[in-house]
Amino acid sequence: MTDETAGTPAAPPPSPWERERPARARVAPAREPLSSERVVDAAFTVLDRQGLDRLSMRQVAAELGVAVSALYAHVSSKDDLLELMYARLFDSFEMPAPDPERWREQVRDYARSWRHCLLAHRDMARISLAHVPFTAELLPHVEALLAVFRTAGLPDRIAAEAGDLISTYIDGFVLEEGMWRDRAAMHGGDGSSLARPDWREMAGEMQNYFASLPAEDFPHLRALAGLMVTDSADERFDIGLEIILRGLASYLPSPSA
Repeated sequence: MTDETAGTPAAPPPSPWERERPARARVAPAREPLSSERVVDAAFTVLDRQGLDRLSMRQVAAELGVAVSALYAHVSSKDDLLELMYARLFDSFEMPAPDPERWREQVRDYARSWRHCLLAHRDMARISLAHVPFTAELLPHVEALLAVFRTAGLPDRIAAEAGDLISTYIDGFVLEEGMWRDRAAMHGGDGSSLARPDWREMAGEMQNYFASLPAEDFPHLRALAGLMVTDSADERFDIGLEIILRGLASYLPSPSA
């Protein structure tokens, strides 16, 4: 038999056993269970897109496609969520075994790595400044950094302050970088550069301005005009870090002592 209108064979009638078979229910795809890891992942997505000021539990829930109430089975509050985000940065972050011969190199590596961890997410430096790493999960990282300083021979009073000093320097430096990124985005740039996005043009203007100041009133600004501003954030970061490290090294006991 053929279907005369379509010119193709007609579909056969259903068989007796198919007539008795119940209709198949449409099965919805399995939904991935909600977890604290997924909540933190979504929070980072919202943070990178909208910034810390607009990060909210409601926005995170919308990113996951769930009700806000569902989040509270995994995080107790926004502050708790920020703490989990901060702790996430340490997941793949390890300090090497302390080596008194290489302690400055080890601290340099730590500082550069931590800076890039913070730069990986928008406004992460602000979150870092608001959270101290003294939770049970993060204490091993604090212990490892202190071990580098004490094994190097720094006096205990200096070793106790050194970790906080360097962390504050990194947080502050990255916070400034983030502000310049946001400024670039507001003026139509993509804000993706690790250096100050409009720094080349501004650096030239500042150098020319300093050089034009009256020599009798501003001899030092004139003399340092070409050195006070650079277009490399990496260079500025490393110089500032070196100043801190040399200061710490001055506290090491002399060999004769």
